Amino acid sequence: MSMMSMRLPDELSQQLEALAVATGRTKSYLAGQAIRAFVEQEAWQIKEIKAALQEADAGDFASDEEVAALSAKWQAP
Repeated sequence: MSMMSMRLPDELSQQLEALAVATGRTKSYLAGQAIRAFVEQEAWQIKEIKAALQEADAGDFASDEEVAALSAKWQAP
């Protein structure tokens, strides 16, 4: 496991401390969980963007009819 230090604004540090006390967890644990969630979300978005770009490069677009059908499906009655 590697070690990392970081600077936080005082207000955020105080909020993290309060959350650690309230949950019975360490600030390090909570920060690690937050970073993990952020990294997973960003990795998912990048993966989906790359897949969409590949589809676009391959010319895999919805037809006008498909877009109209989808739009009609979600129109309010």
